[in-house]
Amino acid sequence: MIRKVETRDVNQVVAVHLSSFSGFFLSSLGPKFLALFYSGIISAPEGIAFVYQNEQGTPAGFVAGSSNPGGFYSRLLKQSWFKFAMAAVMPVLRKPSVILRVARAVFHPAANPVGRDVAGLFSIGVLPELQGSGAGKKLVQAFLDEVRRRGCKRVFLTTDCDHNDAVNAFYKKLGFSIERQFVTPEGRRMNEYWITLSEKNT
Repeated sequence: MIRKVETRDVNQVVAVHLSSFSGFFLSSLGPKFLALFYSGIISAPEGIAFVYQNEQGTPAGFVAGSSNPGGFYSRLLKQSWFKFAMAAVMPVLRKPSVILRVARAVFHPAANPVGRDVAGLFSIGVLPELQGSGAGKKLVQAFLDEVRRRGCKRVFLTTDCDHNDAVNAFYKKLGFSIERQFVTPEGRRMNEYWITLSEKNT
């Protein structure tokens, strides 16, 4: 039920993202921007993405990230800056302050951990009907198996600290540990999780 994301899956991945992250920054940039974002991940050599198919064979969950994540977002945006700019025109017109966050996405992630032995899990989501089914755990395990295959030793991710108990408990149960907490320029308190890969994390 889990396989690598293909180009034909991108629109459904975007739909799952919008369902899972309503009100979040990337969602506010709209489906066109998200489609470019996930297409960029699956086409990048260091990109990693899997979907979880439901019984009808439709992608109902996904996980996405990359190996060597330092500067990945900035490389992605700079490579296709015109397409991303066009996709963000309407969201920026509706809310001009969005452009400041896009600019930080270009420059700040360069500070992400660098190295071919490190991977970053950027995004994971499942449709509401699959929550609690184990789909999320299987997606994370597929991601960890792939980065292990690529020679990565550690994986990191970030998620909200506040009003996010179920998600934080989910990552801790999978073996991730908080190594850093920080506050975004927008005032969101974030947890940075890491996991060290053994022969087989379960």
